[in-house]
Amino acid sequence: MSADTKTKLLEGTLRTLIEQGIAKTSARTIAAAAGVNQALVFYHFGSVDELLAAACRHGAEQRVSRYRDRLAEVSSLSELLEFGREMHVEERAAGHVAVLGQLLAGAQTQPRLAPATAAGLALWIEEIEKVLTRVLSATPLGEFTDPSGLAKALAASFVGIELYEGVDPDGANRALDALEQLSLLVTAVEDLGPLAQRAFRHRLRRARP
Repeated sequence: MSADTKTKLLEGTLRTLIEQGIAKTSARTIAAAAGVNQALVFYHFGSVDELLAAACRHGAEQRVSRYRDRLAEVSSLSELLEFGREMHVEERAAGHVAVLGQLLAGAQTQPRLAPATAAGLALWIEEIEKVLTRVLSATPLGEFTDPSGLAKALAASFVGIELYEGVDPDGANRALDALEQLSLLVTAVEDLGPLAQRAFRHRLRRARP
């Protein structure tokens, strides 16, 4: 029963963030969404901030686990970006982009939310890094890229695009198009013959600081 109540509170918190925003997220509104007594917020989590942090981790774990198997099947950067676009559409439709936006906004004024929000994003970054390490290691670019840094850059790009879409849908769509165009350059490098790939690597090594 205790675990069930905790889950109701976590799901109720996420629902409240989607429907009312962080400014109206309180023990009362969360408890109402969860269908439990608001005293249980403090009994199980100690404070609303702690519940928000736990809900952030809970939500991220759920979403990442939903896509983990599919990400493990990605075999190229262009496929990763194409799948990222599919996830973008699904996550926005389900309201999870709204949750992320509210948590990022809340972290600016409630520092205790920052570590949990960052930890939630880190779950995504970890999965993306695995894909990048796998797909780039087989290309001439593998020697010259930092999968960890690139994973963070891609995650930040998609977060920004998802939030940007709320004010400029066309601009967000063009940003996604631009990322996919970059992936075509990687594909072109992959299609080079052995001699051309060696020349490409040599040129990059000379240009590298």
